[in-house]
Amino acid sequence: MYRTLFWFLLPLVITELIYELGIQVINGGIARVPRPTETLAAYGIAWGLTSFLTGTVSQTRQMSMVLVRDRATFHTVFRCVAGFGGVHFLILACLAFTPVGLWVIDELHAVDPVLGGTVRSALGLLLPIPLIVGITRFLSGLLLRIRRTDLVSYAMMAGISMSVVSVFLFLPTPTVQADPILLPVAATYFGVLTELAVIIYGYRRFVRRSLRRGGSAEGEGVAGQDAAGEPATRRRHPLTAAYVLRFYWPLAVTIGIQALSRPIINLFVARGADGTESLAVLTIVYALAHLPYGWLNELKNLPPAFQRQDPDGRIIRRFTAVCGLISFGTMVLMFWTPVRFFLLETLIGVDHDFAVRCTVPLIIFSFFPLAVTIRSYLHGIALRDHRTGAIAPSGPARAGAIVIVVNVLALFDLHGAIRGVAALYSGFVTETIVVRWRMGRHRG
Repeated sequence: MYRTLFWFLLPLVITELIYELGIQVINGGIARVPRPTETLAAYGIAWGLTSFLTGTVSQTRQMSMVLVRDRATFHTVFRCVAGFGGVHFLILACLAFTPVGLWVIDELHAVDPVLGGTVRSALGLLLPIPLIVGITRFLSGLLLRIRRTDLVSYAMMAGISMSVVSVFLFLPTPTVQADPILLPVAATYFGVLTELAVIIYGYRRFVRRSLRRGGSAEGEGVAGQDAAGEPATRRRHPLTAAYVLRFYWPLAVTIGIQALSRPIINLFVARGADGTESLAVLTIVYALAHLPYGWLNELKNLPPAFQRQDPDGRIIRRFTAVCGLISFGTMVLMFWTPVRFFLLETLIGVDHDFAVRCTVPLIIFSFFPLAVTIRSYLHGIALRDHRTGAIAPSGPARAGAIVIVVNVLALFDLHGAIRGVAALYSGFVTETIVVRWRMGRHRG
């Protein structure tokens, strides 16, 4: 069983690591364009807002893995995914082209008009990204359902490779030298479109035939509780858009607020005396620190994928704990030793003073795996038992903790990046505690 879990998770882990390495290449490219600090700060704000919306649709992977059983349920869930993407397109358009964006970006973040204009320009170029990511994750969930994690891995690696190639292709061009924000935007599009193309091939080749032709719109009943926290029946029941939304909205709220954490922190950090520099540091630190622990989020796929092989979850629980400890040890090695200066100065290309300012935030980040491991396992149990409603309050609790801590730390003489990462960690811990409390309270 441990070997089966290992081979299921390994492609996802490798892909996540390569994805994070690809982000380092993009950041390294930005560090080598004119006005690198301003460009890093601008893209940090723009991608923080975009990732907030992208995060809410990313959970369509888990939704399709759990709910889609035939062609009828496929179309029901897909219509919901397309609707989510359309709404997010309109929200980004408002931020990019209306006075709402001027207020959110320029006034709330207290940035200068030039930086604000660059952020809005980037948002306008990133409008379709949430819809593209939503469809990609939806189809990849169907591949996970048949345990073809290798195809999901191939798709992501192909996307990452194209992103990296695009950085080397566009970095020396006059267009990028004149408008540096185009470099990360182009790399983003090259990556997501390539990944979508490979996922569509995998779906058509391996999944499409497995969905019963002309099947009834029935999902499978589950033990435990449903998305609202009520007891779920074991009989088969029609899968309706209402049930899909009831299953999905707690995931969307939770993940959306998780993604909103970065814009909230950017908002407070940008208003400090060292705002632009702090935003640049956070852009580098977020990407680098996510490299050794981001893959832990994939652990939530284990309980729903292996519920028959490990119904009581004992083996999955032990396997998850080992993964968390490995991630924590890796972060200690990377960020508590001089290795961090090699990563920052040699691989990414920032100067020594900038690397020194990244040191404390990276050390704080090394404790994130301890919270993320527990949270991922509990989320997996909630997905397996259709008890997503039990985790809904954890998102608001995380946001509240971040706002409180970032304001309290503003009273101390700390660099903005340190305040931001410390507030983010407090949010992670609070979220994990709330999820554990709610899952225990609503245990079937």
